[in-house]
Amino acid sequence: MIRYSEIFPALRGRGLSVGHTAEVLDRLGLFADDRTPTVDRWLEHKLDGVTPGIRRTVEDWARVLVDGGPRAQPRARGTARSYLNEVQPLLLEWSGQYDHLREVTRKDILTARDATSGHQRENRVVALRSLFRHAKKTGQIFKNPTTRISIPRPVGPVIHPLNQGDIDEAVTAATRPHTRLILALAAVHAARPGMIRAMQLDDVDLGNRLITIADHIRPLDELTHRLLVDWLDYRRTRRPNTANPHLLITQKTAVEFGPVGKLWATEATRNFTATLERLRVDRQLEEALTHGADPLHLALVFGIDEKTAIRYAASARQLLASEAEEHHGRS
Repeated sequence: MIRYSEIFPALRGRGLSVGHTAEVLDRLGLFADDRTPTVDRWLEHKLDGVTPGIRRTVEDWARVLVDGGPRAQPRARGTARSYLNEVQPLLLEWSGQYDHLREVTRKDILTARDATSGHQRENRVVALRSLFRHAKKTGQIFKNPTTRISIPRPVGPVIHPLNQGDIDEAVTAATRPHTRLILALAAVHAARPGMIRAMQLDDVDLGNRLITIADHIRPLDELTHRLLVDWLDYRRTRRPNTANPHLLITQKTAVEFGPVGKLWATEATRNFTATLERLRVDRQLEEALTHGADPLHLALVFGIDEKTAIRYAASARQLLASEAEEHHGRS
């Protein structure tokens, strides 16, 4: 058996690929990976100086975030890192006073919350809720001190609709089959660029006039239906033998299985005011203005979460109120 610690210095000194060599040795049954797992190194660095009683609970929580557990789905690595980064200063502070998380009081949580502001305050409370919820569920604390602690949320700015001239400029610039389809998916179905890039052929049901975007099934309007037919004809003519299951493909991705690049998908509107993201936002705002600023309606139509739907509905109500006041003043 050949250990990773043996081949790493020898291959790196000669400029050879450690990963490829390790893969070959592993397939031959000769490789022993003696590296310290990345998660272990990360936790060792982040929890240095934390008292053992608190550290055990926090380490167990962090591993569940990364790897999942019984009745708990793993979170994205970025989320786990963000949570631990947010609570690390508090853990070091509490380690000077307490031996275990069960000694942390509601007053400590309120003090930690009020020491920050804005998005950092919200992120801190969310991370602390996750930590103490896990500790309570696993029986490591008796009472959750984060229960019923609110987060003062700042009032966001009012979202304003795009000018018709900006929209016309983007529409005029979309001259190719894929750019016209991408524009329609953003402007009609409020799809994010990432959602559009991830769409697959199976998400399009032309016969039943249905389209699936981010697991949300929507009726297919006449404009998008026509643009889909045009693009699929173009795709079949230019890349008849591709096995890529994605709806959108390029010359490069036609011989692969992955999605198109972000720059390729957004190039048509990149230098305009009406970017794909602004068109998406404008579509959801337009729906809110048309249907009386109903958050439930927005959530059902676009598959967005309730907080986003409430934000669009609030902007629509303010715009409608301003328009009514202006009309009343003119009268």
